Amino acid sequence: MHKKIIVGITQGDTNGIGYEVLIKAVADNRINELCTPVIYGSSRLLGFYKKISSGVENLNVHVTHSVSDLHYKMVNLIPCVSDHFMAEPGKMTDEGAQAAMQALERAVEDLQAGKIQALVTAPFSKQNMKKEGFAFPGHTEYLGKVFDVPAPLMVLCSPKLRVGIVTGHIPLAQVAAALTREQIVHKIRLLDQTLKNDFTIRQPKIAVLGLNPHAGDGGLLGLEEQEIIIPSIEEVNQEGILAFGPYAADGFFAAAEYRKFDAVLAMYHDQGLIPFKALSFGEGVNFTAGLPIVRTSPDHGTAYRLAGEDKASAESMLSAIFKACDIYKTRKKNEELHANKLHEG
Repeated sequence: MHKKIIVGITQGDTNGIGYEVLIKAVADNRINELCTPVIYGSSRLLGFYKKISSGVENLNVHVTHSVSDLHYKMVNLIPCVSDHFMAEPGKMTDEGAQAAMQALERAVEDLQAGKIQALVTAPFSKQNMKKEGFAFPGHTEYLGKVFDVPAPLMVLCSPKLRVGIVTGHIPLAQVAAALTREQIVHKIRLLDQTLKNDFTIRQPKIAVLGLNPHAGDGGLLGLEEQEIIIPSIEEVNQEGILAFGPYAADGFFAAAEYRKFDAVLAMYHDQGLIPFKALSFGEGVNFTAGLPIVRTSPDHGTAYRLAGEDKASAESMLSAIFKACDIYKTRKKNEELHANKLHEG
């Protein structure tokens, strides 16, 4: 009986580096030993990008229109766009965004139905997707809506560092107004839960960053720390969560203080992602915590400037597939342990 995890991988923007990195990733022999990959995309586009990608000559793909007809020892592909679809590497086109949407919607249908066990998403252009009617700032928010989770948590993870973000894809000018005690408490709880349930850390230590320079400098440079962030930390401390801070972001990363913690919670996107990518780029994974399903992605975007040139590294995509499988297995083990305890009780 087939027991390998079935991992759906969406093609992303068809004119970015998505196909190149996913082709190189699934051509790695370790992938088929670990899981059964299912690409949601186009056999024509896969063939096009395979020709310009080095080291993937031996990659064979089983094309099927249903997850019920997979070849479990091969890479599978479910067509989501017309066979006449053309790639235009490096160009932001309406068709590239539409193709990304079609693949994502089909993969999520199968995920909701339990036909695939985990989802790995290749990147798309948020600007281009919005233009084509995609009403969400990114994959994180879209999946939150689909699975009825109002505020999922973006967590960037690598062997060196894990970073969660309180406010995600919003303009910097809106960050201070968007920060509330309820939201910070919710995100600390989510981060604590995912560290325990998905990363098997018994008593996670979480560092919480401040919003302002020098973490507000005692109120001299802003009151958000005193009025919102510190009360949030104190509230979760009373629940037994080991959260500390707020820390001034510049000194915290410069002095490598992150090494003392299991994860860091940043107040806004770039505050967390700039140091994360500086320390971990190429091996980082974006994981959406708080969802009932497992979703990961590489830590990079469409990189149109590299598309079609066989220069994109597949390391982050590989890491995203490995991480999706690890988290799925961890959740399954936790479910079994919980069921056994209930049975014994």
